[in-house]
Amino acid sequence: MTADPAHIVICAGFAHGLAGISRALRSSGASTLAVEAFGHQAHRDIAAGQGLRLRPLPVDGMGAVIGEAAGADAVLLTPAHQFPLGVTLHPRRRREAAGWGGVVIEDDYDGEFRYDRQPVGALQALAPEHVVYAGSASKSLAPGFRLGWLVLPAALVGEVTAARELAAGPGSRLDQLTLAEFITSGGYDRHIRRSRLAYRRRRDRLAAALGREAPRVRVTGIAAGLHALCELPPGLTEDHLVARAAARGLEVEGLARYRATNAGPGQPGRQALVIGYGSPPEHSFSGAVARLCAAFNDLA
Repeated sequence: MTADPAHIVICAGFAHGLAGISRALRSSGASTLAVEAFGHQAHRDIAAGQGLRLRPLPVDGMGAVIGEAAGADAVLLTPAHQFPLGVTLHPRRRREAAGWGGVVIEDDYDGEFRYDRQPVGALQALAPEHVVYAGSASKSLAPGFRLGWLVLPAALVGEVTAARELAAGPGSRLDQLTLAEFITSGGYDRHIRRSRLAYRRRRDRLAAALGREAPRVRVTGIAAGLHALCELPPGLTEDHLVARAAARGLEVEGLARYRATNAGPGQPGRQALVIGYGSPPEHSFSGAVARLCAAFNDLA
C-alpha cells in the first residue's frame, strides 16, 4: 500500500468504518454506491442507512463486473477474495477499478490468509487518491475484537474523521495500544503465520473429505480465507442441506442469504453452501466435517 500516516484513520471494525465512509460520501454529494451482487447484507444495510442508493454489480469468474458501475459515485469491492464466491478480481478488472472515476472502497477482510501463493497486492497501491483501503482484526484475531483501519485518499480524510467522531469515535484505546504492542513485538506476525498454516490444513481437510465422501459437491474459489463455497449438484437444494446440517448440530448458510435482492437476471439462483471452517475448535473439527459429509449424503 501507499500509506501516509496522516491518511490512516482508526475505527471500531469494518462496519464502523463503512458507516463513516458512507456518511462522508453522502455529505459530499454522492448518491449511489455500487456493490457486489453477493456479499454481506449488513454492509448493504449500513450504506443504505446513510442515504446511499445501492446498485448491485454482477460477479463472475473474474470477480465483479466493473463496467456495470458506470454512473455510480462509489463502489464497494472485495478484490483479493470475493465474499462469498471466493474468486479474485482479475488483473484487467483491477486496472479498470483503479482507473475508474469514482471512489473505490477496498474491503480486505482476510488478505493475510492466502494458501496457494503469495497474496495479491492491495488495489489501493494502484490508485491511492481514489481507493479507500479498509482492514480489520476480526479475521486475523477474533470477531469480537472491534478494531479496524482505513487508508484514505487525502480528499476524504477530514470528512471521514468527522463522520467517525459522530459515530462514537475510534473504538477502545486499550485495544489499540494492545494491538500496537502485539505488532511491534513481532507477536502479530508469528500469530498470522501459525494461523495461516492451521487454516490451510483445515481447508485441505474439508476439501479432501468432501471429495471422498460427497464427490458431487464442488469446493470452488481460491484457496484462501476462512470459508469455502460448496456448489451443489442438480437435485440438491441449499434450504434442505441447511436444515439437514442443523439437524446434525451444524450451522451453515446458503448462498442465497448473501445475494442482493435486486441482483438482476444475470445472477441466477445458484445452489451452494457457504462453509465457515475457522470456528470449530480443533478437537471437534474432524467430527464436524464428518457430520457435514453425512448431511450431504442424507439427500444424495
